[in-house]
Amino acid sequence: MKEQRLVPEPEFESYYGRPILKEPTWKTPDVPLYLFLGGLAGCSAVLAEGAALTDRPDLERVARLAAAGGAAAGTVALIHDLGRPERFLKMLRVFKPTSPLSVGSFILAPFSALSGAAAAAQVTGLLPRLGRVAGSGAALLGPPLATYTAALLANTAVPAWHEAHRELPFVFGGSGAQAAGGLAMLLAPIDQTAPARRMALAGAVVELAAAETILRRHGLVAEPYRTGRPGRLIRLARNCTAVASGITALAGRRSRLLSAVAGATYVAGSLTTRFGIFEAGLASARDPKYTVVPQRERLARQGGGSAKIDG
Repeated sequence: MKEQRLVPEPEFESYYGRPILKEPTWKTPDVPLYLFLGGLAGCSAVLAEGAALTDRPDLERVARLAAAGGAAAGTVALIHDLGRPERFLKMLRVFKPTSPLSVGSFILAPFSALSGAAAAAQVTGLLPRLGRVAGSGAALLGPPLATYTAALLANTAVPAWHEAHRELPFVFGGSGAQAAGGLAMLLAPIDQTAPARRMALAGAVVELAAAETILRRHGLVAEPYRTGRPGRLIRLARNCTAVASGITALAGRRSRLLSAVAGATYVAGSLTTRFGIFEAGLASARDPKYTVVPQRERLARQGGGSAKIDG
């Protein structure tokens, strides 16, 4: 006879209608801005070092200042979210390899110092060799700074972030690259922005591919990325990225105005991506189904989803 379930399927309910997960207490816009500025700063440091190696002084200057300014502004946003400056300093007292926040603090602190020293040497002309050494150090720390925030989000129990732990570093890295390249396209002379255009285009491809993988691979858990306010933000970001990439490919190297427009659109798309991902995580934490359904599916795959008896 047909098997019958011993117990009925549970409904998506929680105690007194409360969410199963505690919604993150991180502040808006502090945390999304921190996510964005970290990517911008980290990738700008890499771009600056490339500009120095290929003798593009104007591009190097813009990228050095973007790296230092992004790191400084990101630190301010992080401290404002923490509430008191001494909380950030206390995170530097102990290094915890298992904590993305601890690892990130030990990336951000030296990166800020190195990128600041490189920018100061670039602007003042003093101690140029020391500035180059500092810039090289910042470039080495740039990729980890641009992507560790993805690990920070994915290390939580928030479904939309945790389930996308494989793809988020690529989304954040690609988004940071398009922001850094876009800002350089906006501010640097067009005859020196070829590396910035290539970085922005490559970043856009990586980000769009990784974001699409999240939508296709994660089913119900990816729903917050498609619906409501987060969905609107992410669609806007995707459109900005696509438009900027099209302008860059068609006319970015010929028109100073179009290059600047594409650069500003890249930056806007990268910023909107961070807000969309942050809002999607909060939405998934509020709705119990994004926690319950994946757990049931995992149990079912392991053969322990529901007890059954023969009729």
